[in-house]
Amino acid sequence: MLFMKLIKLDKSYQRQLTEMLDEWTSYNKQYNTNHSPYAIFKNDYHDFDYYLDNLDITNPKEGFVPDSTYFLYDEERDIFIGAANIRHYLNKGLLETGGHIGDGIRPSERKKGYGTLILKLALEKCKELGIDRVLVTCLKSNIGSAKCIQNNHGIKENEVLEDGEVLERYWIDNK
Repeated sequence: MLFMKLIKLDKSYQRQLTEMLDEWTSYNKQYNTNHSPYAIFKNDYHDFDYYLDNLDITNPKEGFVPDSTYFLYDEERDIFIGAANIRHYLNKGLLETGGHIGDGIRPSERKKGYGTLILKLALEKCKELGIDRVLVTCLKSNIGSAKCIQNNHGIKENEVLEDGEVLERYWIDNK
């Protein structure tokens, strides 16, 4: 894991992005799973210039907040492992169910400890943004995500219902 870092997407990483999202979208279709983090799936990555220009929210429309998206890059293998989307502050909806960070690991790289790592690195980015107290949520059924949050000192505040599923809300002191 010495060769792992969070990076911002640019044109030099088009191949890595395409390979990761081709794998991920195929898996999501096959198993009817969720798309987390949503930010990397909201636009068609085959139109790379548009995708790149619209990845981060810098001037939010009503109901949205500014965000930044990073990719976990394995320098040794020259691949993207996953992605993290950081919301710069919380609106009402994000406070209830979304949280500051949405992250995910591509299917072929899951259960290797990368979930804990990407959250740790995303917390460092939150610190750079001045976010001292970070809300992270996951479905109660997603035991792997809960363990990643707990491994990063997440303290469960409560559970809420969202779309008929139980969502766990964790706070992380990021000072």
